[in-house]
Amino acid sequence: MANIKNLKKDINYVLGDIIEAVYLWEMATAGNPTEKSNALIEEAIETFDKLIVKVNEKNVADKKAHFKKINKELEESANQLVAKINVL
Repeated sequence: MANIKNLKKDINYVLGDIIEAVYLWEMATAGNPTEKSNALIEEAIETFDKLIVKVNEKNVADKKAHFKKINKELEESANQLVAKINVL
């Protein structure tokens, strides 16, 4: 199932890029982690864990719809995290 593999890669790359953006913000501004930046990183990691658990669910009636829902949730979560980075 190449789609599952690609979905896992997408989750990893998108959330990894968001974490990297937080680290770049830290280096460009304070030089050190702040409470807000650490909270964003933790939120990205929690989102990653939650989505991977959903991808690995075995008892799913309609797999295609299930994976589309996960992909949409990834997009929404990523947009929310990016918005929070922009507020920093």
